Amino acid sequence: MTKKITKGSGNVFKDLGFENPSEYQAKADLALQIIRNIADRKLTQKQAAKLISATQPDISKLKGGQLKGFTLDRLFSFLLKLDLSIEIRVTKPRSKLKQGLLETVEV
Repeated sequence: MTKKITKGSGNVFKDLGFENPSEYQAKADLALQIIRNIADRKLTQKQAAKLISATQPDISKLKGGQLKGFTLDRLFSFLLKLDLSIEIRVTKPRSKLKQGLLETVEV
């Protein structure tokens, strides 16, 4: 039996056909950093919310990956309030990602 395996583009949101997949990926990456930092500090959701000027339900949503309603600016603000540095790097996309091509291989 031969199985087809499709290699993803590196952005699950693109592979699933989301509109604005790069923005979704950026938000997911930022939310992960926020949640990791909160966990590393052993903060409760209530303590974290107070520290970053958010609400406890906001922290719960971030932790659950519910990013609707969170702008990139707001997530940047949370990172800064956690005393984290932000670096932005702009690069040209790899040609396959630019064209949206997925590679399929037979196994």
